[in-house]
Amino acid sequence: MTLPPLQGHHTAREAVARAWSRGRLPQVLLLHGPPGVGKQRFAHWIGQLLVCLTPSEAGPCGECRECRLTERVEHPDIHWYVPLPRPKKRGTPEREAEALEELRAGWIQEARERPFRSTWSEEVTGLHLGTIRNLNRRARTPPGTGPRQLFIIADAEQLVAQESAQEAANALLKTLEEPAPGTHFILTSSEPGRLLPTIRSRASGLHLPALPGRDVATFLVTFLEADPEVAERAARLSGGSVGRALGFLPDGEEDGPLERIRKEAFHLVRSALSPRSGDRFAQALAYPPSGARGLLELLGFMEGWLRDLAAAMVGAGDRVLNQDALKWLTKTAQGGIHPTGPARALNRVEEARLQASGNVNPQLLLAGLLMDLHQILRE
Repeated sequence: MTLPPLQGHHTAREAVARAWSRGRLPQVLLLHGPPGVGKQRFAHWIGQLLVCLTPSEAGPCGECRECRLTERVEHPDIHWYVPLPRPKKRGTPEREAEALEELRAGWIQEARERPFRSTWSEEVTGLHLGTIRNLNRRARTPPGTGPRQLFIIADAEQLVAQESAQEAANALLKTLEEPAPGTHFILTSSEPGRLLPTIRSRASGLHLPALPGRDVATFLVTFLEADPEVAERAARLSGGSVGRALGFLPDGEEDGPLERIRKEAFHLVRSALSPRSGDRFAQALAYPPSGARGLLELLGFMEGWLRDLAAAMVGAGDRVLNQDALKWLTKTAQGGIHPTGPARALNRVEEARLQASGNVNPQLLLAGLLMDLHQILRE
């Protein structure tokens, strides 16, 4: 299998290809933008440009041996580093680094076998110090087959996970400060503000925006043979992100991971509106106490439902994101919601998001949130 086709971002492609043809492409780039819009795929496209035998101002040729190896994630001079779970049996720093390299190899193999997969996962991951040590060691060696090599560091904000120790970020900074000739680095991030300022200052930024919804839907229909109606709904819910749209598509007979969370958020908002307090406690207790990883995503979907409720209250049904629930939203909006309720409820959910960023019990957080939302929306 090969990498998915690069979707959109034509202006950015032209700018990068033009800079490369004129010898002005920075050695350290930071690709930033919303999750799932193709930042890592764009980084591989730049990798093709760096190793292509016949590049032009339009970009890499896509036909030469180097380009084909890159698309198959097999090029020996393009190195892809991603956040990984911490190895269970770490032992010495050397053993941890070895274990992380084994995990990385397995992850890349899965990327080859399953190129069309959602960018969202409940797994707790990070760019650990052992990973950066492996990267630094390899970056000190010259390219293997040509004059250039590229290191892609995906989701670079995970170098500093939840304000923890900064050893991994500092270790990478030393390498970025003086890259060897012919060695390039591309960091990708959907939260560049979480990167160390020293790393941000070392990299030249390039923003990749959300894609038009029609482009996302076309991608799903063309390359995954998704039902057009399902593809259109997934594209709308994704906010212009192919990676997130994949999470709304059915996974066999089951819902995709993001579709499941969207429905969970709906049930939580509905319980907040219920006159029965038992419904709220039941919904909160149904959430797994170990599910903190998905809690921020869940709260984000709750915000989406509350915005839709506000839109329905003012008759703006065309602005409702969750169109499959428009009838319920319209009926609920006419059923005694306080005029300022949705706006204040959104503020309360934002408070919960801040709490969820720390070490918190999801069940307790949701129980308190649902009780408060009931008072706000029904007072």
